[in-house]
Amino acid sequence: MRTEVHAEARRRGEKEDGHSCPPNGGLENPPSVGDAVQTELGRLPAGWRVQRFDSLFVVQQGKQVSKDNRVGENQRPFLRTKNVFWGRLDLSDLDEMHFTEAEEKRLALLPGDLLICEGGDIGRTAIWCGELARCYYQNHLHRARLRDDAADSLFALYWLWYAFEVGSVYFGRGNVTTIPNLSQSKLCELPLPVPPLAEQRKIAAVLGLVQRALEQQERLIALTTELKKSLLHQLFTHGLRGERQKQTEIGPVPESWEVVELGSMVNFQTGKLNSNAATPDGEYPFFTCSQETFRINHYAFDTEAILLSGNNAQGIYSVKHFKGKFNAYQRTYVITLKDDNSLPYSFLHQALARNLERLRTLSIGTSTKYLTLGVLQNLPVAKPEYEEAVRIGYKLQIVEKRSEHAERQKALLEDLFRTLLYQLMTAQLRVHHLDLHELEIKQ
Repeated sequence: MRTEVHAEARRRGEKEDGHSCPPNGGLENPPSVGDAVQTELGRLPAGWRVQRFDSLFVVQQGKQVSKDNRVGENQRPFLRTKNVFWGRLDLSDLDEMHFTEAEEKRLALLPGDLLICEGGDIGRTAIWCGELARCYYQNHLHRARLRDDAADSLFALYWLWYAFEVGSVYFGRGNVTTIPNLSQSKLCELPLPVPPLAEQRKIAAVLGLVQRALEQQERLIALTTELKKSLLHQLFTHGLRGERQKQTEIGPVPESWEVVELGSMVNFQTGKLNSNAATPDGEYPFFTCSQETFRINHYAFDTEAILLSGNNAQGIYSVKHFKGKFNAYQRTYVITLKDDNSLPYSFLHQALARNLERLRTLSIGTSTKYLTLGVLQNLPVAKPEYEEAVRIGYKLQIVEKRSEHAERQKALLEDLFRTLLYQLMTAQLRVHHLDLHELEIKQ
């Protein structure tokens, strides 16, 4: 199947661009020095060639999206730049427009085709694996199809990932108009390293292994997040005792629970603005909002508390339960219980986490969204008996710790991927002698 696809791509390529390319794409490597040669991409192993992109791939742009082009009976799904991410495609939201029979033939996708973004995140690339029988692409995407078996599509994808995202190899090569873009002519002339085919596939196999592990962690995080959301709803509406429910201003809660104002149970304090403060030296951890970090506006605390932060344009808030020495930034609320026997901190943390969406709607401001102390003091919160609150907080903590572990694993894998991407593409790390039979990626 792979040979047939490549043979067809080669035939189409010769027909589409009307000429064949020299074996090395018109780029000659200088004489080798030891086991390396100096190339326009830097020092590379003597066995690696450097070729123009269009000597390896036939490049074809898609159909322009316009009002006129949408009219017609032959409506087909097509890919936009919003569907293309590094190393993956999101097919959950596909647009449609009319394609003629000739356009369908010209713009047909085959497994192994690369889809490369012309604008936006320039060069962002994914590979088509035949997910849909009939799917096409718009003119802001380049389709790159292998001419023959001299190169591997997946290796080329990872090279572009490195070149555009990590190494800034092609900095300044895109056309710069009002919107930066990578035109077809610019893409065609990009130089690519071409290791021996077996080494290309081994490099792609190693990176693909890490990428699949990353995807597994992302699925685990998504499942854990959904589990916590469902568990929060179940525990805060039904409790643990199988009680009947009663209707309140915040919705149904177990009959024995109270609904009280947050300010009746807690004290509020905020981090202080200190314009002369130096950058924190890292002695104590810092609580930061999910979107912003106020690196010089901080104040140190030594206590157990709930920290609530979210002073930003999007009105995105985050909440954390912390115990020990920490630093709080300006406009971060440090929430402590007036009476430790009223509620455990673990339960209060989850109660505020469940109210984050409501707090977003109550935030004020235009360019910057923020919460007032009055809103927090008057926030209605469900309050069970202390022992039941302890058990609920413990159950939710278990799920949260699993989620935090998966997030840490994901971060480690992301660091590993970028490190390997850099080292493999610059040949600082070689895998050509490794036996990676079990890691072979089936095209």
